[in-house]
Amino acid sequence: MLAPSTAILNVGLVTSVGLTAPASCAAIRAGLTNPSPTRVPDAYGDWIQAHQVPAVTSRSGRARLAELAQMAIEECLEGSDRRARERMSVLLCVAEPSRPGRIAGLEELLEDIQRSLGVTFASDSAVLAGGRVGVCQALARARELLSLREAQQILVVATDSLLPRATLEAYETEGRLLTPRNSNGFIPGEAAGAVLVGTAPDAIALRCRGIGFGRETASIGSGEPLRADGLAAAIKTALSNADCEIHDVDYRLSDLSGEHFYFKEAALALSRTLRCRKEEFDLWHPAECIGETGAAAGVAMLAVADAARRKGYAPGPRVLLHLANDDGQRAAAVVDGGTRS
Repeated sequence: MLAPSTAILNVGLVTSVGLTAPASCAAIRAGLTNPSPTRVPDAYGDWIQAHQVPAVTSRSGRARLAELAQMAIEECLEGSDRRARERMSVLLCVAEPSRPGRIAGLEELLEDIQRSLGVTFASDSAVLAGGRVGVCQALARARELLSLREAQQILVVATDSLLPRATLEAYETEGRLLTPRNSNGFIPGEAAGAVLVGTAPDAIALRCRGIGFGRETASIGSGEPLRADGLAAAIKTALSNADCEIHDVDYRLSDLSGEHFYFKEAALALSRTLRCRKEEFDLWHPAECIGETGAAAGVAMLAVADAARRKGYAPGPRVLLHLANDDGQRAAAVVDGGTRS
């Protein structure tokens, strides 16, 4: 179970609909979206649509990911001095190794970001190649560092892009992209986010109370019957850690991005964990507006939850986040905090 003092102190977010967390979250709340054509054709010769972040000077590769991350970090740490940044532990979430067309050299991305910021982070900083579930892995690691008092504040950063040509071509070949001829798919995107985790006396601060992990053997494309065992296990563990039941949760946030497989899995997991009738149980999925953003999806979800808390439009103080990787890894987290009116 996460220490009660573990809190989300600040966020930064860069997406295709906003270059800051407030702008992105306002656009997501309004349901705005702005996919644009890439230079990669689909099987019928039409340009593949994608959610591309504007105003980024680096065109592709590691340099683009580093620039996106730098923007999110600078927003999250606005006002902090150089000494504070250099003492900070950073956990960087990137794409999983099995990602088609994965950008090479992501193990060195943290060094690229340090050079662009002109600082050297704490020696226990690390790169976590966990894909969409990476943010939960990072929060679990942050809990350990905070409980051992090896750090007072930890920066969780995620940066990812599904726009490299090799990635787009691979998913198009597999029939997984949303096109005029395929409704069972997602729109690829790119994003970066940063979350400052630490301790805070503020009673209404957003806090992560529980985290759970699981593994689904019937992963997408496996052909095995889907039972949502992995996601249900992750949710049950997170709820147990947070000392609550799923009917105590006010709403849900997920990384669902359009594929029927994952919507079915989410419905099955809910049916296996919810035992009391709930009149309303909202399911928010920011990917509807910003596209499939891979490792950055989890941080975007935290930013949305934080904005909903701060602005007072959350259905209630407690939210369940759940995420799923194509390779079968599953993760869930229970986050809560007071609401503002």
